[in-house]
Amino acid sequence: MSTYVLVPGFFFGPWVWEEVGRLLRDAGHEVRTVSLTGQGERAGEATPDVGVPIHVADITDAIGDADDVVLVLHSGATIAGTEAADRLPERLRRIVYVDTAPFPDGMAQIEFLPPDAQAEQRRQIETDGKGWLLPARPFDEDDQRRDPVSLAGLSAGDLTQMRRARPRSPQRWCWAPRAGPPRSRTPRAP
Repeated sequence: MSTYVLVPGFFFGPWVWEEVGRLLRDAGHEVRTVSLTGQGERAGEATPDVGVPIHVADITDAIGDADDVVLVLHSGATIAGTEAADRLPERLRRIVYVDTAPFPDGMAQIEFLPPDAQAEQRRQIETDGKGWLLPARPFDEDDQRRDPVSLAGLSAGDLTQMRRARPRSPQRWCWAPRAGPPRSRTPRAP
């Protein structure tokens, strides 16, 4: 059986993987959920210096000595997760991208957004995030209607849980470009 390392995206902690983790464990897999510095349960550790290198370390620490790893990256975890994968390619069986994709070298998460959305995000960070925190989206039914793809399948209870978490993310995570070398190989199942 494989070891699944589940990495939450922007704003969240390991709790977003509870149901998936349970299903994987029931199927006999080992599951490790990552708690990223400054996110979710570790939100109190957020500082202006938290960014991709710290999250890469969080992910590689979670992988630890495991082999045959399926690394699952959600949303904003793509850059740190791909860089972690670049450091440990021989340990990975597969990388799974959820609501994201691998970014090319030199591209920052914020560049995925159109220019007007980039400007809005920068405004929110300056006005609502003390100049360094990315404020969370509202996670309500209106938000779900505006973004039916990213929030697809979430119940009213799921959205309530997300709002309760009052998540924010250190902005350096989304502004730092992918710095790692291109993947030399894509991990594949035997």
